[in-house]
Amino acid sequence: MQGKTQFIKGLGMLSRILAVAFSSFVTILSTSIPLILFYPEVSNTNTLILIGILLLGSFLTHGLLTHIINDLADFKSGTDEYSPGVLSGGSRVIQTKVFTYAQLKLFGVVLTAVMALAAVLFFIFGYTVLGILTILGMWGAISYSMRPFSFAYKPLAGEWLSLFPSMLALGLAAPWIMLDSIPVWAWFNAAINAIWCMAWVMVHHIPDMDADQRAKPVKNTSVLYAANRWGRRAAHLPAVLYLAIIGVLAVIMTFTRPLAGIITLILIIITILMLFDTDKRDVEAVTETEKKMLIMAALTALMLGFII
Repeated sequence: MQGKTQFIKGLGMLSRILAVAFSSFVTILSTSIPLILFYPEVSNTNTLILIGILLLGSFLTHGLLTHIINDLADFKSGTDEYSPGVLSGGSRVIQTKVFTYAQLKLFGVVLTAVMALAAVLFFIFGYTVLGILTILGMWGAISYSMRPFSFAYKPLAGEWLSLFPSMLALGLAAPWIMLDSIPVWAWFNAAINAIWCMAWVMVHHIPDMDADQRAKPVKNTSVLYAANRWGRRAAHLPAVLYLAIIGVLAVIMTFTRPLAGIITLILIIITILMLFDTDKRDVEAVTETEKKMLIMAALTALMLGFII
């Protein structure tokens, strides 16, 4: 009984379910809600079943596999050992002895094998898009932290080569499967939500800068690169850059979806001002900003789902 309780506790710590819900889950809803509201020819029952499948897949991929591999890599490099972060610094399952390194590694291998098998079965039984989504999700998780890729340890690479493809595909999944072609609104929703996630992750890295610098090898995130290049006060610039990209997309979107574009732009401006006002040396202040960014990202995603 105690072993089961320990395992469940470990899963909860690993998944960091609130972060996954406010990023991956809302990304799914952002492009699924319009199918229910604005496409009467699409079966609501089938859409709800698909939403359930995508939510489970994102939980396994982003909530578990990504965090497992990242925890293993960051434990070996030492960055999690030094991190003062409240929300960052890994799940702490190894440091708190909820799981041993060997147990976590075994769990990761088993989960990877199960997901690989699921991808093969999707292809065999004709669910090609689900197979592609599964592979992209696994790619994002593996390439982010596992050698020889370890894109999380290289500036820009972790965001654009691992996180963005996985999140973009997750956002496109529902319309991709349920419609004959992917509409323009879905591309905008998926891209904005994916880049929002990237911006949030950049703030997530700010408290870990010193720990990442001490890691072996150095975890040279975009945040650490900016701080080393232009000073610690510049640590928020990668997040600001990604928010600015969303701002450009929002301006373009106003030509076809004026209300959605204007609301997105307002939320982005508020968030950028909030970032400039945050003391990057204060871990608790950065953590509060990180929480607010998750809420803003979720509001953006859901709003985009209701206003197409």
